[in-house]
Amino acid sequence: MKHLLTGPLTAAVLAASCACSSNATAGASATATADSIAADTLPTVYFIREISPESLLKIYAALGRKAEGKVAVKISTGESKKSNQLDPQLIKPLVDEVNGTLVECCTAYGGSRSTPTTAYQTAVDHGYTAIAPVDIMDSIGSDTLLVKTYRHLPYDLVGSHFLDYDFMVVLSHFKGHQMAGFGGALKNMAIGIASADGKAWVHTAGKTTDPTELWNNIPADSIFQESMGEACEAIIDHIGDKVVYINVANNLSVDCDCNGNPAPAELADLGIFASLDPVAVDRACVDAVRQSPDHGKQHLIERMEARRGPHLLDYAEQLGLGRQQYRLVEIK
Repeated sequence: MKHLLTGPLTAAVLAASCACSSNATAGASATATADSIAADTLPTVYFIREISPESLLKIYAALGRKAEGKVAVKISTGESKKSNQLDPQLIKPLVDEVNGTLVECCTAYGGSRSTPTTAYQTAVDHGYTAIAPVDIMDSIGSDTLLVKTYRHLPYDLVGSHFLDYDFMVVLSHFKGHQMAGFGGALKNMAIGIASADGKAWVHTAGKTTDPTELWNNIPADSIFQESMGEACEAIIDHIGDKVVYINVANNLSVDCDCNGNPAPAELADLGIFASLDPVAVDRACVDAVRQSPDHGKQHLIERMEARRGPHLLDYAEQLGLGRQQYRLVEIK
């Protein structure tokens, strides 16, 4: 059963309806009709409170877009067993449903995933190879995708195997992030699909593709957010509508799954969010954090703000990658 919820998208609609006087019946009716038409053009974000394998299947089906051909399921395999990456048993039925291959790329920093061999071994250690094939997409290098509209990146460097896939399920663990503020669908694409050299390129906003020089070329937070948005533009321009976006908002640490020793989660799990619009699904997760009655949300909100996380949403919307206004539909 689906229930249409009132979300942040309604601010303008409420302002318009509140401006109508009680005796302006015709005007109010016209406004309501216009608002209804406007709402119908907004992207839909589906939401399920229960986090379970069955819920993932249900929310995928609600999207109405079938994964076909050679399907990549983009996840983070996580840095260590202490990290909060998605449980393989949680995602297995969905991966089976789409006959998907789990895909990752190497990191641009030292750690358990900095080479193809160690990245694959991490997937083994964390239980992912037991549920599906795993492809380290930059195991033989990078490919270049042009960025059409940019301030920082004229091109993006992705794992070369990315081009082998016909469809992508961007299956993201929504949580905080020590550099990006938060990580959801957009970051999973911008950083997760980038090769190790591409990660250095995005993180430095086009200054270097050398991972050893990454930390000497870190830009301002807002510039990094824009760089991620431009990387997403190149990826979305390539895959078009052959993609769905699913965010699982659980284990909501202020730290990313790339952190091998993350801070404990203080905010209770929120649920699963899914959309055909990556900006809308990330915005819905950010809104859910802000609107949660759980006092444990404060440190995550502070992390998002301190790293200018919402600027990614603003810039991605400006690039035409999606919208921050949305219809939120809860599936029971």
